[in-house]
Amino acid sequence: MKTIAFALLLAVSVPAMGESPKVKLQPVLRGLDRPIQFLPHPDGRSLVVEQVGRIRFFENGKLTRQPFLDLTKKVYVEYECGLLSIAFHPDFAKNGLLYANYTAHAPNLKTFITEYKTDPKSPVVDIATERVVMTIDQPYPNHNGGQLQFGADGMLYIGMGDGGNMHNPGNTAQNPKSLLGKFLRIDVSPREKYAIPKDNPFVNDSNYAPEVWALGMRNPWRFCFDKETGLLYAADVGQDTWEEVDIIEKGGNYGWRIREGKHDLHPIDNPPKMIDPIFEYDHNKTAASITGGCVYHGSALPALKGWYIFGDYSFGKIWAIKYEPGKPVAVEVLIDPNDPAKKGGVARPAQPSAFGEDSAGEVYLCDINGPIYKFVPAE
Repeated sequence: MKTIAFALLLAVSVPAMGESPKVKLQPVLRGLDRPIQFLPHPDGRSLVVEQVGRIRFFENGKLTRQPFLDLTKKVYVEYECGLLSIAFHPDFAKNGLLYANYTAHAPNLKTFITEYKTDPKSPVVDIATERVVMTIDQPYPNHNGGQLQFGADGMLYIGMGDGGNMHNPGNTAQNPKSLLGKFLRIDVSPREKYAIPKDNPFVNDSNYAPEVWALGMRNPWRFCFDKETGLLYAADVGQDTWEEVDIIEKGGNYGWRIREGKHDLHPIDNPPKMIDPIFEYDHNKTAASITGGCVYHGSALPALKGWYIFGDYSFGKIWAIKYEPGKPVAVEVLIDPNDPAKKGGVARPAQPSAFGEDSAGEVYLCDINGPIYKFVPAE
């Protein structure tokens, strides 16, 4: 961990050299009900997840009317709650298993991680096949996290926010026994609940919940794995001043609520060792809430290959950064509503709720107000 932390500290943000990549947002869908995820189905088609609890295929430029999975009668949808993401099992083509993260009252507000089984070729998932993998109590209807993703190791990674309200009054993110404010890593292979991977960092430490992979998060709403390097990128939503991008490492502490970004917020005596973000930006009246994205590995925008694309939910600004351990982080502003040369070709600033990919690695932006855009060359 000492070597990793030192490498992250070296990753100082600097402007990128050479010609800035020129991109624009091309509308591909409109009129959705709070789209919050765009992802490829294992068969190559694309899916759109709506926060209200509906998942539909996107084929030939259109949405199918019949939902692939409909959880609208199960989920609680207010504020940041709802159906927050899905993930396909790495062996979906053989076992037909997929997973969902949603909030519901049972009777108090909880995060549900659930499993469904279907024929891999079926256009519809039977909700009656639901198996509850785990539940986590939520004290407030915000900072629920919500992303699910399988790693190359076959384990399920879960991004959990601190449970809500300002300044994390319960200090859950630094509480090693709490599952809130953490990255969790579990094995979903058992047919009842789940198992703890034997190589989780705190599996032999009774002071920690064994599911914990990393801690000190405020609200890692969206994260992703770089398919080529295996690095886990997370955008952690800040409090009043700082938004941050982190590389999540096994057993790492990312500082919340002791720090916001790399800046003291609620300092304590004898603080734990904390890992700095690889990139941060302050609000400065033009930003307020980071939305995590994807590392680009498509072909339409070759200048961005290997760059992490993300944006700000409140003001629609879009960045790309290139991170290599031990080197300064290169930074590009791709779309800026305040810069006429970089408005991205949209009539109004997008409000990005998520970034996603199709099966070819091309990147899309979900706007919470209903549209979905594709990143394309500006020229």
